[in-house]
This record gives sequence, C-alpha cells and structure tokens, in this order.
Amino acid sequence: MTQASNGGRAEARPSAALPTLVVIDMQQVFRDPASQWATPGYDAAAECIRLLVDAADGPVIWTRFVRDPSESGAWQAYYERWDECREEPDSAAWDLTMPVGDEHAILSLPTFSKWGDELAALTAEHPELVVCGVATDCCVLSTVLGAVDAGKFVTVVTDACAGATDEAHEQACALMGMLSPMVQLAGTADVVARAAARKSEPAARS
Repeated sequence: MTQASNGGRAEARPSAALPTLVVIDMQQVFRDPASQWATPGYDAAAECIRLLVDAADGPVIWTRFVRDPSESGAWQAYYERWDECREEPDSAAWDLTMPVGDEHAILSLPTFSKWGDELAALTAEHPELVVCGVATDCCVLSTVLGAVDAGKFVTVVTDACAGATDEAHEQACALMGMLSPMVQLAGTADVVARAAARKSEPAARS
C-alpha cells in the first residue's frame, strides 16, 4: 500500500513517546461467514494484527462494538436493516476472536467510532496511535477521524485492516490518506520494523 503523500514536507510526528496500538473490533460477528456483518479479509487482517501485537512496545487497546438494546434514534432503523445482528450485549457474537494480554485494555462501546472520553484517557500520554482492525470503511474510519480531530497522529496499518468489501477498504484508506500528515498509511512490515528499531535504542524509552 502506497503511503499518503505530504507534498515532500517532513512529518512532525512525535519521537519520544511510544505509540498506542488500537485494535478495532476483531469480533466473532465480523468474522463469522454467516453473519450479516461478515468482513472479507478478516483472517488475513488478523494474521497481521498478531504480528503488530507481538511487536508492540507501547500500550495495546482492544475495542468491541456491542449493541445498545435501547436502539435510540436512528439506531432502530439501522438494526431493522441488519436485523440478524440484534444480539444482546452478553452474546458471544461480540466476543473478541484473538487473545488479549492481561496488560491490555478492552473498551466496549455501542458506536462506530471508538474515540471518546475513555479512549482519550487511555491514550492521554501517547500522542500517536497505530490503528488496525475492522471494518476499514466504518469503525476504523470513524475512530481515526475522531482521533485526528482530538490532535492525535494516527498510523493506519492498511494490511491489518479489512473492509465490508475490498473496494470499500481501498476507498476508506484513500480518504484517510488524504489527511496527511495527521494520518499516515503503512504496512505491517514497516510498523513492526519501526517497533524493533525503537526497542534497540534504549534512549527511545527515556
């Protein structure tokens, strides 16, 4: 995936603070081929996410989309369209499909965007986020937009994301790439290499 152009200008990205890895909605409801919300490319993205989590040298936060049974306002119309996804909050459909470390945080919300007071507090000391997960064109996109509005630098790991369709994924990546230098598009190999380089430089942790 080609990184977004910034017109040749150097990106004023933070170098001292370690980035926070935010893994968006890697849940059964998006992996299950029988689900109305099945996401093609889910398993391929999960393989990349495993590499990112293993390489992470900063905090790791997992998010979950969990339906609000009150379905207030427009949400009722939304769930009428996706009626097979009207699962209760304790349903296994919302379970994460990947192992979560004891030191990792889990944030559950009934909204597309996972950016809000909770995620802001969890990342208060970390000006840069590395974002991956599903769906690129929905929860990933909306979370990234909220984060950059709050002044975060965001790296979107494109091959560690999956969209409702391949075309939707590409379109969402292109939209986010237009927000350079606030948003940077990168591949898993590049992000893992950067983390390895930081780990080899003790000064980066000081």
